[in-house]
Amino acid sequence: MKPSRLLLIWLTILLAISIVLGTLRALDIAVPSSLLSINWGLLLALLALATLDALRLKRLPSPHVQRQMPGSLALGRWSEVRLQVEHHFALPLTLHIFDHVPHGLDFEHLPLPVELQPGQHSQISYRLRPLKRGHFTFEHCEVNLPSPMGLWSDKRLLNAVDHTRVYPDFARLYGGQLLAVDNWLSQLGVRQRQRRGQGLEFHQLREFREGDSQRQIDWKATARHRTPIAREYQDERDQQIIFMLDCGRRMRSQDGELSHFDHALNACLLLSYVALRQGDAVGLSMFAGDQPRYLAPVKGTGQLNVLLNSVYDLHSTQRPADYPAAVNQLLARQKRRALVVLVSNVRDEDGEDLLTAVKRLSQQHRVLIASLHEEALDDVRRTLVQTLPEASAYCAAVEYFNNRAELHEQMSAHGIPMLDARPSELGAGLVTQYLSWKKSGAF
Repeated sequence: MKPSRLLLIWLTILLAISIVLGTLRALDIAVPSSLLSINWGLLLALLALATLDALRLKRLPSPHVQRQMPGSLALGRWSEVRLQVEHHFALPLTLHIFDHVPHGLDFEHLPLPVELQPGQHSQISYRLRPLKRGHFTFEHCEVNLPSPMGLWSDKRLLNAVDHTRVYPDFARLYGGQLLAVDNWLSQLGVRQRQRRGQGLEFHQLREFREGDSQRQIDWKATARHRTPIAREYQDERDQQIIFMLDCGRRMRSQDGELSHFDHALNACLLLSYVALRQGDAVGLSMFAGDQPRYLAPVKGTGQLNVLLNSVYDLHSTQRPADYPAAVNQLLARQKRRALVVLVSNVRDEDGEDLLTAVKRLSQQHRVLIASLHEEALDDVRRTLVQTLPEASAYCAAVEYFNNRAELHEQMSAHGIPMLDARPSELGAGLVTQYLSWKKSGAF
């Protein structure tokens, strides 16, 4: 409990008058004794009222606060939290509320003033934006309750327990359902290449159309119907995609508000959404984390929810990436041929271990290495060099990219494709490569 501004103002005024009167008496200036009596009387009356007001405040029951918030939040996106407040006082009341938001969540419009009427409830809201994923618990809500005469303010800590989960930015994934898939992919920057030849899986028979190839003609059906009948093919379905996601220390690099690990998660979920719509199965294998996690490839749109619930509380660690051990674990679990997308931040010192591991993996699976690089290094290369420190930073960035280019050439020479991308461009790059291979039957 602390004094209000009103009480402090009155105390300041009365004490100032006391000081002035005492100074005048010290200077032997005549001061009516009644003024001193009135001043001391007012001061004692104020203290008595303050004491009575404090006792009345302590007896007041706390208001009731109920929080209304989503059970799941998207990383980096603003959401609204509503607070419903009610009290059982006989008079109107104005108070301030501050919700104790857990660390890792940004907020706006707190603390909030609210006016309460007797027998009614009021509803206020503030905005919340998660800065990291995981499970969060709201435990308390703080209320500054004014005394009946407004001389005190009592801080009450109310229990209001709620739980929420912060997932990767899945709102962008489900936004694709509102548009045609091709439109949506083009908005994300995904380039769909023309099909080279026919798909690999038979779809149906139909009448021959202008522009169809003679190789599509089904001669038995043509003879039976006495009109040209063509075979129609579609992209092969029931294929499997497995993401090998690095949870090690290199994925802790930060670009903007998101780490490389968060960018990688968003990109994997984006490709998962597209692949599941194409009828393929999607799985996940984590390495270099606190606890290795594995999800076997499964088809169906429900698999996306399984993926989200499996990775929402996953964070990068300080461990180095052990590519040979990760490949051994995956080969022991995944027997059927699949497209394995290895997402990491590959450096030139990884060359020998990575090449050995990926060559072994590519004997059984189709492999794509997606390597992230820091956007800050691109900015350094584009910065005008004017000082010695800027020149040193520029040369270091150029050497870093040259070493990465040599590693990529080494991988390409062994038939292992690599995708080098900024974190913000990784999702579109993965989907572009997937659709290209899908249409050309290159799985």
